[in-house]
Amino acid sequence: MAYKLLHRKWRSTRAMYYTMLAELGGTVAVLVMFGIAQPDLYRTKLWRAGHELGFNSSPNVILWAYANYEPQPTLPFVWSQTLTNFNVAISVLSLFLLLTKLIAFIMHVWFPIIAAIINFSLMALYVASIVGQAGPDHLDPAYPSSVAWYIAKPCTVAANQSVQSSCRLAKGAFAATCIMLGIYCINMGLTIWALLPNPANDKVDDDDDDDTSSPAALKKGSQWEMHGIPQTPRTGTMPYTPRTMAFNTLERKLPLRN
Repeated sequence: MAYKLLHRKWRSTRAMYYTMLAELGGTVAVLVMFGIAQPDLYRTKLWRAGHELGFNSSPNVILWAYANYEPQPTLPFVWSQTLTNFNVAISVLSLFLLLTKLIAFIMHVWFPIIAAIINFSLMALYVASIVGQAGPDHLDPAYPSSVAWYIAKPCTVAANQSVQSSCRLAKGAFAATCIMLGIYCINMGLTIWALLPNPANDKVDDDDDDDTSSPAALKKGSQWEMHGIPQTPRTGTMPYTPRTMAFNTLERKLPLRN
């Protein structure tokens, strides 16, 4: 029995639809959370608040570089515009791939090997997003930070209500990203399950068709269309089909000719 790598069936169709429903909810959540953060709803505000609380570097390093005619320092990924744009991009990509997967799954062309490649790629993207959102800030040696303060600490450490609201939004985006990563891990688990050797999945259909239409299968009890029809003077010399019976019946009902 040969192992089929491409044309493999999913073990549980119901589980696939459930995960797609959860994926839709998570995708909408990250689209909203990352969309409202674009381009800079709370990133710089949290950066500045963290410096005032003594948790990380200050965004004023950019102004200091301009004022002193110095080259721009490499900003921490957690406070960069690149991370914000990256998060928006992967959320839009997730929605596009979800719609593609739904259509392909309905048309029975969403094969596990293709899903494995896509799920692995999305898992890597969301891991990068999580690492970026909770990433370190070692720009200022006087205020080193291994984890972003709005992730490691409660939002109530800031007295400003506006900063607390921005902190909660950042925590919500981080939580939605973790949920999406969990969903893709489940998808990968279902994909690996479908890729595992399965006798029912690896069965070759062509051999089954040959077996059922062979004379050997007929001797075992299978019947062809024209098998088992009693012979008559008419059917003994010509092929007999259901249509032949209809014509014979009609011919007996015709009036006698002179």
